[in-house]
Amino acid sequence: MTLDATIARVTDRIRARSEGPRGAYLARMREAAEAGPARAHLTCGNQAHAYAAMGHDKDALAEGRSPNIGIVTAYNDMLSAHQPYETYPQLIKAALREVGATAQVAGGVPAMCDGVTQGQPGMELSLFSRDVIALAAGVALSHNTFDAALYMGVCDKIVPGLIMAAATFGHIPAIFIPAGPMTSGLPNDEKARVRQQFAAGEIGRDELMKAEMASYHGPGTCTFYGTANTNQMLMEFMGLHLPGSSFVNPNTPLREALTVAGAKRAAEITALGNDYRPASEILDEKAFVNGLVGLMATGGSTNHILHLPAMARAAGIILDLEDFDDVSSVVPLLAKVYPNGLADVNHFHAAGGLQFMIRHLLKSGLLHEDAKTVAGDGLTRYTQDAKLTEDGLVWVEGQEDSLNDKILRKPADPFQKTGGLKQLNGNLGRGVIKVSAVAEERRQIEAPVRVFHDQADVKEAFKRDEFKQDTIVVVRFQGPKANGMPELHSLTPTLSVLQDRGLKVALVTDGRMSGASGKVPAAIHVSPEAADGGPLAKLQDGDIVRLDAVTGELTCLTEGFDARSPVQPDLSANQFGIGRELFAAFRAHVGPATSGASVVL
Repeated sequence: MTLDATIARVTDRIRARSEGPRGAYLARMREAAEAGPARAHLTCGNQAHAYAAMGHDKDALAEGRSPNIGIVTAYNDMLSAHQPYETYPQLIKAALREVGATAQVAGGVPAMCDGVTQGQPGMELSLFSRDVIALAAGVALSHNTFDAALYMGVCDKIVPGLIMAAATFGHIPAIFIPAGPMTSGLPNDEKARVRQQFAAGEIGRDELMKAEMASYHGPGTCTFYGTANTNQMLMEFMGLHLPGSSFVNPNTPLREALTVAGAKRAAEITALGNDYRPASEILDEKAFVNGLVGLMATGGSTNHILHLPAMARAAGIILDLEDFDDVSSVVPLLAKVYPNGLADVNHFHAAGGLQFMIRHLLKSGLLHEDAKTVAGDGLTRYTQDAKLTEDGLVWVEGQEDSLNDKILRKPADPFQKTGGLKQLNGNLGRGVIKVSAVAEERRQIEAPVRVFHDQADVKEAFKRDEFKQDTIVVVRFQGPKANGMPELHSLTPTLSVLQDRGLKVALVTDGRMSGASGKVPAAIHVSPEAADGGPLAKLQDGDIVRLDAVTGELTCLTEGFDARSPVQPDLSANQFGIGRELFAAFRAHVGPATSGASVVL
């Protein structure tokens, strides 16, 4: 199938825009690769320190003739998605010994749970943790004793941070090892209903707690299609997982077999073998465009509008909001997974999952087939499902037809003709809106605004029953410079209740909404942010704002708005407590949301 003209044009535009930084990046990676296997350049003393605790692997490490794989792990047992990683290092080491290779845990990286910090002060560290993860992984790999790296991470900021590190160390191969989603618990729509009942004061905290515990109940990722599961999708679309590995449940024989296979594949693709596949060659403009296509086709998390540009910059590639907008305009929405539907990721996987989706996007010319991946050349490999048979792990052709067309469809019969992501422009700045879960009649709103500087104040106003008319709720000074750009997902139940009461409501913010945000229209990541003198800082209660997700307009219509001076708020409350004081340098030097809100890139 011929590549879609818009996908080709976007790819060419990214390539041209990135020519300078990408060329410099690839030159650095070639220079590093040409230096040869890292351990050959270490002194005997360097190596003795590195191998001192390696027991039976010492001799193989000292000889330096076989691959040594560095494991970078985000294991902790507070994140359900990361708890399964506890046993992976020993499994990986044993598997590599079978093929004459070795592995060492190069280092650990922090991994915070946004579900725990949602609506709490700790959420103000969440986005910055991505850059900390990249830095920590860089420290781990700086020992320069590894021929490839295995990255173990799943959740929101962890995978993007690890990608930033993998690109920085792009002269060695990188394979990402997933842990899989938890088994299905309380249905996500039922959980959302209970949350709305609690927000409306109809039930008590005991019933809310019972529902939450029934939803988040075991090892693995949360089963809704939020940022964590969008990460896993991206790793397949971008060729960094083994095919079919994203949504296999933890602690199953197939999950273990895929982990073993990923470790052995890492040894095969080092510079010591015959199939050298450095991360720098896999993370090219085609891989990132394929990732954009996957994001739109699945209705993935809006957090990746921040993460993908940061990930790409680490590989010398420059993405812009116009790339997201143009890709969204031609990629149909093929999946209905909560919050965009009733199904969870286990249902999605059972219906045909990523293999079905990649197969039909390739047939429609919406993906670059000629991509380089960790599994081999060509994205067609990712139309295959992993199966465990009596003969071991095999890959078989994935589903040609959806097993549930309420969850998964072909491009000829999509849930929507576009990906549901729209760039917004106007005198309030640039931002984005995700409308895949927003009813068509709610995608345009022109209404007076209520301006808040804290999400808690919105909830208090709701409790005082102050919302009586159609309203655009503005929550400003929530950008990276102001307070680290926390997610405002805890506003979703409140705004949903207002919407269910018959009001037209929307959110406008320079902050983020979670990958789990849904049916309430939300203009997010508005840039320049209010703390940087952005136009949101000029808004006053009662101003009339037009939010139009059809035309892409975000405009204040009130006369004299542009001539106002921006408000200068007191942000001291966001500077201290729960570790926030440690991140003052990050807030001072962070880049804008439009380029990824990164401190290190």
